[in-house]
Amino acid sequence: MTTSHKNKTCATFLATVFGSIGLHRFYLGGLKDKWGWLHLISLPLSLLAYLLWRQDQLVPFLFAPLVISGLVACIESLVIGLTPDEKWDAKYNAHSGKKSDSSWFVILLVVLTLGVGAIALIGAIARTFDLLFTGGAYG
Repeated sequence: MTTSHKNKTCATFLATVFGSIGLHRFYLGGLKDKWGWLHLISLPLSLLAYLLWRQDQLVPFLFAPLVISGLVACIESLVIGLTPDEKWDAKYNAHSGKKSDSSWFVILLVVLTLGVGAIALIGAIARTFDLLFTGGAYG
């Protein structure tokens, strides 16, 4: 029995770019992946909260589900990208009949993800402290 070959570079790219809506989870686990649906529900949940409770002070907190989903996707992207090819094949490509051979592009995606994720995390923490302790006096 052969199954489709799951490309580690593609999964890392999907987690980096579209991770906050869970496309990488659906690529790896199919439509039965509960964590993928949790990622996907964060977008309409954030938009619904924005439409219902829109106030100047609350706007950053209303998109918290989407921001948290994005930060989790950054961590998942790092884990996917840094997984050795042998472990990747054992987990996702055991019956595909092909071997993975990751290229330098995966490392570039990991570095990009680390930079974007760190900037997003620091920005989220700084904005949260600004809103909580100064009432948004700095922006």
